[in-house]
Amino acid sequence: MINAWDCFHFATLELVRSTPIKQRLIAAYRRYLASFPEEQVPGEARESFGQVMRCLQGVRPLPGEDAVAASVRKMSNQEADECAALIVEIFGAMSRVTVASSRPGAVVQLHSVECAPADYEASALTANN
Repeated sequence: MINAWDCFHFATLELVRSTPIKQRLIAAYRRYLASFPEEQVPGEARESFGQVMRCLQGVRPLPGEDAVAASVRKMSNQEADECAALIVEIFGAMSRVTVASSRPGAVVQLHSVECAPADYEASALTANN
């Protein structure tokens, strides 16, 4: 059986493929999240997990489709992006918990990736002939 961290790792990998976001969400759910027990999600991520499940199962399906297909069909692309982002955030939370539990004295500190515009500047190249 796949463990919790692997489940969200594989779901996150599914979300970064080149197919349309709605297809990626359906695949991530069906392959990795559909039978995932909520009890295995760390406490700080359970609310987000519940929100993901509600987003992916909240619409009554038409004949011949399941609740996930119906729910994703009804989502805007923005809503699909937000749902995918929640899955990635849950994976991040689970990763932090995994690191903290494997190294009890470790401190996990996240840094902002914001940089000043000058950090992106490159010097001009000149050709001397």
